Amino acid sequence: MGSQHMKCKACEGTGLLMDDEEWRYTCSICHGDGFISRYESKENMELIDVDINNRTIE
Repeated sequence: MGSQHMKCKACEGTGLLMDDEEWRYTCSICHGDGFISRYESKENMELIDVDINNRTIE
């Protein structure tokens, strides 16, 4: 991990998210890497609405 990468706050660096039934799926923020680039986070300032289980709300 270089100095330009930060741990993903959505999945806490695991690369996986879990729903209320404990199904695990790839993190949609870091795309399963567990880390996001400092530059990626500034480019995509659009916030995604999520529920209490970190599922995206459409």
